[in-house]
Parts: sequence; C-alpha cells; structure tokens
Amino acid sequence: MRYLLLPLGLLAVTPAQAQAPGAPPLQLAEVFRPHHDIAHYLVSEKLDGVRAYWDGRQLLSRGGYPFAAPEWFLAGFPATPLDGELWLGRGRFDELSAAVRRYEPIDGEWRQIRFMVFDLPASELPFEARLAALERLFAGLSSPWLALVEQQPVTDRAGLAARLDEVEAGGGEGLMLRHRHSLYLAGRNEDLLKLKRHQDAEAVVLAHLPGQGKYEGQLGALLVQTPDGRRFRLGTGFSDEQRRRPPAVGSTVSYRYRGETAAGLPRFASFLRERRDQPEPPR
Repeated sequence: MRYLLLPLGLLAVTPAQAQAPGAPPLQLAEVFRPHHDIAHYLVSEKLDGVRAYWDGRQLLSRGGYPFAAPEWFLAGFPATPLDGELWLGRGRFDELSAAVRRYEPIDGEWRQIRFMVFDLPASELPFEARLAALERLFAGLSSPWLALVEQQPVTDRAGLAARLDEVEAGGGEGLMLRHRHSLYLAGRNEDLLKLKRHQDAEAVVLAHLPGQGKYEGQLGALLVQTPDGRRFRLGTGFSDEQRRRPPAVGSTVSYRYRGETAAGLPRFASFLRERRDQPEPPR
C-alpha cells in the first residue's frame, strides 16, 4: 500500500519550508501557564488526531496539502471553512495517520473517522459567538462524519484539574482552552492554550547517533533540532524496531518532556512518534 508521505525536502526546520504555498492560516496554541485567567476560557478535550482544515471545497492538512478523502465522506460538508481534527478515538493516532496518508483511501477506514470541528475560521465574531454560529450550522447538517467538539466553562483551577484528571483517566491526552472573546487569529497566540501533564513538541532529525552495549549496531539516539534552532539528543522512548529502523534524517518527530534545563533544552526528553500526518503535494 502506498502512502502520502511528505518529501524530505519539505521537512526542514523553518515553517515556510514545511508548508505548501496554499497552507491554511491556522490558529496555533500556546502552553497554559499559571497567569492565565481560567474564567475567560472555554475548555475542550485535546484530541490526539490529525489537524485538518476544510476550505469549503477540499480537506487540507496543516501544511496545505489535500487529504485523499472519499467523495462520500465530504459530500455533506458545508461551503463555509471549518477548523478541526480528523479523529478515530483515544489512543488510535497511528491507525488514523496510516489511513489519511494513503493515495487511495480505504472506505472501511474512513467510515471510522470523524472530522471533529472546533472553530469557524472565516468568521469575524468572538469565539463564543462563533461557537453559537457553529451550533446553528450543525443543526442543519446531516453528515455522520462531522461532529462538533464540546466546549465547557471551567470557573476555577480545581475544576480545571478535575477535568484534566477525567480526560487523562479515560486515555485522553489533555485539554484545550479557547478565550471566550477572542477573534480567530492565525499563528501561535494566547487566545488558544493547551494543557497536559507532560509537554510535547516537534523537532527535525539531523543525524542518527550509533548505539553502544545492547544497542550496538542500532540507533543510540537521534540528533534533532527544534524550529528555533536548539539541538539536542533524543535517546529514549524507542521500541526495538524503531532502533533498527529509525525515523529518516530530515523527518519530523514528536517528543515528550518535563520543563526545560537552565540552558533552555527540554528536560527528560523522550521520543513519542514520527509525525507522518502530512499528505504529499500533488505531482
């Protein structure tokens, strides 16, 4: 089976090189910090899915490349742009990634996928009003492949912690917070926040560093570089198979960590997965 893999030449450090010319102007999340006033935000589960943007005609990856979604899957989508995530359910990211990267979609896989919508990017209304507009829009839609992500108010830190505990206990990965009165602004900003027990980020693989001892002849660590130019070794979190066949130089990987060192490097960084959720640009 062939997959829609992003060419290595497009998997470079700078955002401009990781996107097609028509990449959608997505809003990106900052990390939740103690100074943020919870009362100003609505909270939803952070879905472990693949970010997708419906532009009214086609379903695009965050890099701007169209997903090869079946026509029947998209048939009931509205003409207005939607921001959301393709999702299979908690703990099923690898299955989802494989399904959405195929050149030729498999109906049985796509029938399990939902496009979970959380915003109306073309609207100039504040978020609470955009959410109300989305609810009215969805009331008139009949597609079983579309779902609106539930947004809930949380009034204090105890309530936020309880919600996070509930999601994580069920296998979810964290929470998203959206400012009630914010406009949809492209790029990373504090109107959209993510909250997880463990932080995660992405980096580009620069080199394979050889293993020693039990890992002799296999991968010992990846030398990686973050989008802002920091380099470090990523040496834990790999399966035996991943050490035998590590992510390629030039690919993008996700890693989990707990805060940063005095030098600004991720502390206790551990490999999470190779990010292979971008379709290939049209040939």
